[in-house]
Parts: sequence; structure tokens; C-alpha cells
Amino acid sequence: MAVFSAKFSSLALTQTLPFLPLSQGDIDYDTTRREEPGLIESLLRGPESPVTSVMLVRDGKVAVPHGQGRLGGYDLARMRLAELPGRYILDELAAHPEIIAIYLGAYGSGTVDSRHHVVALDLTRLLDGSQAASRVLAPDAAHEGVDDAFDPDNGLNGRAAQRKASLLEQAADRFDWVDLRAFVPHAAAREAGQATNASALSLWHARQRFCPSCGAVVRPAMGGWAQRCENESDGNRTLFPRIEPAVITSIVDAHDRLLLQRNKAWGDSRLFSVSAGFVEAGENLEHACRREAKEEVGVDVGEVRYLGSQPWPFPSSLMVAFKARAASTEITVDDIETAEARWLTRDEYTAELATGRMQAPGKATIARYMIEEWYGREL
Repeated sequence: MAVFSAKFSSLALTQTLPFLPLSQGDIDYDTTRREEPGLIESLLRGPESPVTSVMLVRDGKVAVPHGQGRLGGYDLARMRLAELPGRYILDELAAHPEIIAIYLGAYGSGTVDSRHHVVALDLTRLLDGSQAASRVLAPDAAHEGVDDAFDPDNGLNGRAAQRKASLLEQAADRFDWVDLRAFVPHAAAREAGQATNASALSLWHARQRFCPSCGAVVRPAMGGWAQRCENESDGNRTLFPRIEPAVITSIVDAHDRLLLQRNKAWGDSRLFSVSAGFVEAGENLEHACRREAKEEVGVDVGEVRYLGSQPWPFPSSLMVAFKARAASTEITVDDIETAEARWLTRDEYTAELATGRMQAPGKATIARYMIEEWYGREL
């Protein structure tokens, strides 16, 4: 048995991860319709149009019903997206051209009219203050009823009228706004996928407001999945989101111990995770795994196996996961990014978690599921 153990690779039974929280979407992106003229308007037009639901996103955070934002700390709590009927939104889009409408895609099969379509409205530029500062809004507009507009004593006698906030202008107060790390662990798979797409595109639009080539203003294009430069002399180039690939690696040694490390940037000194870092220009993924391990903890890595991938839009990463076999075990932390690193058996890791000396990565992270793959059960 001892001879068999010495020859048996700890990576031999490695399989891809069966579940990753930010890779759950089952929506049909319906890419062929993205350049269809008037697409968003036709989807939102009214009861005779296809069924369309509308979700809201703001600087990467998604809207959930008021009160649900407090549920993120409860394991069994459920969250859902706040949705608005499409037919109520058309006038809002006409009144607020700074809103970016994103066609996420459709569910179901059959004709266009029989499918369920999903549109995300990015309210970042509407609610970020730079736009709102130029408006005169009635105080506490989020709590006023529709009948208040017809009140003869509504403060209009002899004074300039103050325009009430519209439905979407009130959204900042009407809904709770949560990021993917808080939402996805408590959401249904389908809504987790929608939220991930909408969040990634929202963050991109919020951060790229000018053409990176010529500096001209850009406008949304292709159903919100692209941008068009407004500089005709530069060819009105089409711009797509740039994704930043990062590798994340669970490293095991010949005794199947896992290497866990603590990053100096993390606020919680109990949080330990696996090796991770961005891929450099001209570098392949496997080389990045080996380089990061050597740089951060001084460990040489040999065989590398692919585990899976998931988007990590904070703001634009794609996490590509691997499991690797260590060719050396001596640890030398760089003390720049990494503060501490340790080899742990499963029993040792269990004890560290039970006593609170270590904390596992969050439920939305790919790192948690990589550790569970080695651990053999849920954390």
C-alpha cells in the first residue's frame, strides 16, 4: 500500500467543479437581435409585445426588494431581483437618455412572441449625483402617493413648481442595492446568471465613458453589450468589454496537504485562501499558475489540471481555476502580497475552522469550491 501511495498522484482523480455560483446563467443571449433597430422599445412596448421583465443595476449592484439587502448574513435567506413591468419603462427611457438599457436575452423556445425577454436598466448615470445635482426634486418623493400630484395645496401656490422624481429616480430609495457577493449565494440560479451579466456590463459602462483610442465620447451599442465611438474621423469604432483573466490555483503536495495563504490586503487576519493572480501579457494560464506560486510563497509547481472558470466582475475579471501538484514544499512568503502560508491536512483545516483561527472564502467565490473539492465536503 505504501508503494502504491508513493506513485499515486493527488491529481489523478481531479475533475472539473460541478457548480460555480457565478456561472449559473441559462439565458439565451439572442445575439442575432442585438443590432436590431428599436429592439428595446419593441420589447417594452406593451401587453401586445412579448413578455418582458426589467431588472435594475447601478454601478455593478443589483436592485432587490426593500428589506432584502439585510439578508446577506443569513445562510438560509433567499433574495430575488426587483423587477418592473416593461410597459411602465418606455416613458422613463425617453425622459432619461443617460439610462443604459441592456438586452440580456430570452428564455424559452418557439417564436419571438412566445419567449420571455429580460432587459436590465443601468441607472448608474441617473443616480450617481452628477445628473441628480441638476434636478430639483420634491423632498421624500419616494414616499409620496400618485394622488399628491393633484393636491391643490401641494406647495405650488405662488411658488415655482418642483418636479417630482420619476419612478426610476426614486429607485435609489425604493429598493436595496447589493453586489454579487451578497446576492448570488441567496438567489435562484437563473437570477444569479442575470445579475452577473448585468453587473459586469454596468461596471464596464460606468468606467469607460470615452474611447480608449481617441478620447471621444462613446454611446451604448448592440443592446448594451458594446459601445460606439462618436468620432466619425476615427471610423466610429465599435468597442467591446475587455476581460482581465486571472488564475487561481489549489496546490497540493505529495501527502495531499493543501497550501493555504493569507493576503496582506485582506482585512480579516483569519481569512485564508488559495494562490491567485492576474495573467500577464503574452503569458499562458499554466505559466501564470506556476509564476504566482513561486512569487507569493516560493513553491515550485509541477503538474496542473483545469478545474473550471467563472466571471468575477469586480470590475472585470475572469477567474480560471486549476489544481496543481507541488514540486517543492518549502514556503518563503514574499511579504509583499502574502503575509502567511501553511500546508494543512484535512484534519488540521477542520480544527482551524472549528476554533475560528481560520475562515473560509465567501460563498460566491470560486476559491471556496476549490477548497471543498480538496476537502471532500461542503464547508
